[in-house]
Amino acid sequence: MVNTANATRADIGVIGGSGFYSFLDNVTELQVDTPYGAPSDSLFLGEIAGRRVAFLPRHGRGHHLPPHRINYRANLWALRSVGVRQVLGPCAVGGLRPEFGPGTLLVPDQLVDRTKTRTQTFFDGVPLADGSIPNVVHVSLADPYCPAGRSAALKAARGRDWEPVDGGTLVVIEGPRFSTRAESRWHAAQGWSVVGMTGHPEAVLARELELCYTSLTLVTDLDAGAESGEGVSHDEVLRVFAANVDRLRSVLFDAVAGLPAEGERDCMCAGALGGMDPGIRLP
Repeated sequence: MVNTANATRADIGVIGGSGFYSFLDNVTELQVDTPYGAPSDSLFLGEIAGRRVAFLPRHGRGHHLPPHRINYRANLWALRSVGVRQVLGPCAVGGLRPEFGPGTLLVPDQLVDRTKTRTQTFFDGVPLADGSIPNVVHVSLADPYCPAGRSAALKAARGRDWEPVDGGTLVVIEGPRFSTRAESRWHAAQGWSVVGMTGHPEAVLARELELCYTSLTLVTDLDAGAESGEGVSHDEVLRVFAANVDRLRSVLFDAVAGLPAEGERDCMCAGALGGMDPGIRLP
């Protein structure tokens, strides 16, 4: 049975689709308000391997939010407000190298932002509804992903006989369209590994809230410039993701079990603000 005192609390967040939580027993749906508006959907809280986990459908339950319209600030704030301090962010991506074909699981260690319209900080000096004003704060993002989270994700994948790619660069584009062939070839020429639409600004905002953030990228296609043919199609992406979702879910759940226990984080993420005053009260 779920301890009702803990039913609305969690220390781990998973930002992904409903397929990651829909079969769990005793899931609590929780609507959360934030100073930045509504998150993509309710939080769905449950238990995995004795850990309390909050699931958030990134695009909403009906997948009605395109990447550029997701309220990333509200999503990360909502997760932290229920106690989350570690976040796993699975996403579908295109491979930029022939060896990173459909079905590849890559756990990136670097990030390139090529988005155009997304708000990517909490600390913009704009007053909140309660009258508090965020200070301008500059956090380090030299290494955008949590080393402990990456280690747990890699170990979980190997334990499921899915040899992951350890490291690589995720380049995030605005979307919702896919890349042109010229753009895709340019991305590949830079030495980047995979391309997606949702990994930024999640990692940045998580760092500002001193959350550990780990991306797990599932390659669903070779991007337009990486192969001949008609290029990427939405149907192809959905088909490959559906074929791998059970496997990915197992890896995610094993990764949850392998994350540091609450109160035992000793990574850079936990002290990202370095004592700087954000000017607002973090949840």
